[in-house]
Amino acid sequence: MLESIDTSMIDWSRAQFALTAMYHWLFVPLTLGLAVVMGTMETLYVRTGDEFWKRTVQFWMRLFGINFAVGVATGLILEFQFGTNWSNYSWFVGDIFGAPLAIEGIVAFFMEATFIAVMFFGWNKVSKRFHLASTWLTGLGATFSAWWILVANSWMQYPVGMEFNPETMRNEMVDFLAVAFSPVAVMKFLHTVLSSWIVGAVFVIGVSAWFLIRKRETRFALASIRVAGVIGLIAALVTAGTGDKSAYQVAQVQPMKLAAMEALYDGGTHESLTVVGSLKIPEMLSYLATHETAGYVPGINNILAGGYETPDGKTALSAEEKIACGKKAIAALADYRKAREAGDEASMAAARQVLDENMPYFGYGYIKDPASLVPHVGLMFWSFRVMVGLGVYFIAFFAVVLFLGWKKQLERFNWLHWLAVWSIPLAYIASQAGWIVAEVGRQPWTIQDMLPVGAAISRLETGSVQTTFFIFLIMFTVLLVAEIGIMLKAIKKGPGAIE
Repeated sequence: MLESIDTSMIDWSRAQFALTAMYHWLFVPLTLGLAVVMGTMETLYVRTGDEFWKRTVQFWMRLFGINFAVGVATGLILEFQFGTNWSNYSWFVGDIFGAPLAIEGIVAFFMEATFIAVMFFGWNKVSKRFHLASTWLTGLGATFSAWWILVANSWMQYPVGMEFNPETMRNEMVDFLAVAFSPVAVMKFLHTVLSSWIVGAVFVIGVSAWFLIRKRETRFALASIRVAGVIGLIAALVTAGTGDKSAYQVAQVQPMKLAAMEALYDGGTHESLTVVGSLKIPEMLSYLATHETAGYVPGINNILAGGYETPDGKTALSAEEKIACGKKAIAALADYRKAREAGDEASMAAARQVLDENMPYFGYGYIKDPASLVPHVGLMFWSFRVMVGLGVYFIAFFAVVLFLGWKKQLERFNWLHWLAVWSIPLAYIASQAGWIVAEVGRQPWTIQDMLPVGAAISRLETGSVQTTFFIFLIMFTVLLVAEIGIMLKAIKKGPGAIE
């Protein structure tokens, strides 16, 4: 089947999914980040009874609502693509991948949809505490939704809790808890959600700084900056910690991704972490990857050649050996099905044994060239540095904002106000860079070691994928421009326009 698929169609299918995912990810972080800011502000309103906080939280709720609506639209299209463009993937692992998506839709999205109505339309209709609970539950629903989406994504990075059933040609879940609470999923959730809080905090500070530049709504702006600054600094510091844990996990289960992030072709012990160019931090890469300064970190060439000791104490197979094992698994599956049709139980058992022994490398059987196992090194290397560099910048940014706020000097520094405004796109760039590191680093795999992209796609005409790509590009761009326009209009009106 794969020989008959146009490789350009594979590239267009990847491009279409990447386009949809990246546009969708423009809206999700702000939803998660603003939810925490709004909940904190409304808590202050309930505790103090000061109508100022009510007026403040209503302003941010309006921006939250605009962003939330567009995010839902792009998210629905993203999920439909699993059935339209990636039907082989959906067939092969739908029993596993579909479970967290179903929970997300039935529980998390339902929770959001229920309480967001009370949050927006319940002012003066329900008690203050019930409305506060609705605000927090809306944010919790969005976070819960992110949890299940990230569980599904993490499983693609680190497939656990399943067994392959040769009778159905599908992978089936055998341990739901292993899928739902894998260490990769937990750390990915913490890193992603907390980094989204950074986006929300930067957005609030940037918009508030615009009011300071315009010398409008000074009390509102300063109060919003203080709340967002505290949330942002906490999130930025914890995100840095989860980033360290994530790097260690990547080294254990996706060594090629780590090698590409560092553009490390020939690894070794006592490996330095490259900052940029010739600027390196001695032994830091070894420490991040193994938690030992003398730890061994394989490079791209080492991973392709094999022969080194893996974290679990085994000798790593070469790419060629893995491909050979994968082909054995595919052939054994075909033999098993033939024996099953013939009713030959002895041959079935023999084929099943070979299949089970080689199943960990099943996906490699579809790989034709070992070089295709290497992700785009340049894109990975610079995306990782953009993400980390901006992460460090935001720690300093929030610290300066809070310090000047504590000194009651925020109004004096006009340069800082402009810096805050221009930091908004930087937050989005950092967020998109993180997505690129996570997803491009997994290539060529749809599911790590189990199913390459070329074997996961639907059998479609290249022209139809190209057409829908440009339709989505135009549609998403129009939605983004419309959202920005509506938001700018709401911002210009200011909090005084909210009733």
